[in-house]
Amino acid sequence: MRSTSLLLFTSLVFSSPLATSAADAPASPKSLPGVHDAMKAFVDKQEVSGAVTLVADKAGVLHLDAVGLADIAGNKPMAPDAMMWIASMTKLLTGSAVMMLQDEGKLSVDDPVAKYIPEFANVTVGKKDGKPANLTLKHLMTHTSGLKEPANDVAKSAKVLADLIPAIVAQPTSFEPGTKWSYSQSGINTLGRIIEVVGGKSYPDFLDERLIKPLGMTDTTFYPSAEQAARIAKSYKRDKDALAETPLGFLMGRSPTDRERYPLANGGLFSTAADYAKFLRMVLNKGTLDGKTYLSAKAVEQMTSDQTGAVPAGFVPGSAWGLTWSLVKEPQGVTRSLSAGSHGHGGAYGTQGWIDPQRGLVYVLMIQRSDFKNQGGSDGSPVRQAFQDAAAAALAGAK
Repeated sequence: MRSTSLLLFTSLVFSSPLATSAADAPASPKSLPGVHDAMKAFVDKQEVSGAVTLVADKAGVLHLDAVGLADIAGNKPMAPDAMMWIASMTKLLTGSAVMMLQDEGKLSVDDPVAKYIPEFANVTVGKKDGKPANLTLKHLMTHTSGLKEPANDVAKSAKVLADLIPAIVAQPTSFEPGTKWSYSQSGINTLGRIIEVVGGKSYPDFLDERLIKPLGMTDTTFYPSAEQAARIAKSYKRDKDALAETPLGFLMGRSPTDRERYPLANGGLFSTAADYAKFLRMVLNKGTLDGKTYLSAKAVEQMTSDQTGAVPAGFVPGSAWGLTWSLVKEPQGVTRSLSAGSHGHGGAYGTQGWIDPQRGLVYVLMIQRSDFKNQGGSDGSPVRQAFQDAAAAALAGAK
């Protein structure tokens, strides 16, 4: 059941008689000054159809606002509880699940991958008859594995994560593990399979039982219900100076409700801003939320600290990588409003989720645009920067 407060926000934001259209709806009463207008500017320029923004601290939500449209053709307002494909923001839940198993003594991130998936003992470096790659879980979690991706036909036919493994291990790594950073979807999907092997249940069931349901993330799922699917915001790409609807590529033509596809540990979740903020607030609180402990403080520190060192890592300047988490090492450009040590992740269609531990804040941006790679990628998008800058300025002004 959706939160009453979210439904109240929807009513307040979109029933105002002052709004001449859905896209012109006023800011929520719980909106930080300037954030709504910053997002509306991108809607007006048809950079995005709409956006949901959220800022929280350890105690709760400080700002939750929606602007624009979830469906342009249908003139459907963007609502605070709009569901969106969060893509690679899924990786942070995958990493957290691994750390939960480490807390329980069931694995170590320094373990060889072959300990849990024996076929990985045959993976070599650079060529089929090269030396053993000796991959560890840490290589997978830091994107320093060099693992290659399976062919599209393999991904399309896979029903479970185990179906991907033969195609992954059949290819040598691109480089000596640990010597370079190269974003690897195969590495994260392999982690999902390890969670299944060690956890004794399917990857989605593990996340549901250990993270998603206990945290109260009622709208976070790999397989939305029909009711949830109706709340998924449409995705768009830029077509000249306007937006054109575009499908969610990872579905490969399937419906979001279709369960005949494997759960992408690298990027298959749908969620809402309020749901994802619960997960981030748990990490901000060093592994606890509302009196329940999910991760040890030691595990949180390990996964959100620099694990790549001198190896250049990340999508924007000044970045490093933790254990599935992107880190802000030296704030600049798009990260200028975040403190050094901030950590989070973006998604392919523009979504962003970040924790600034120095300021004790969580930032969540929910948008659905497919082609930010033309603007430096999702992590470097001007929408992300404008949201973070406006929120930081509003909070500074409130002190």
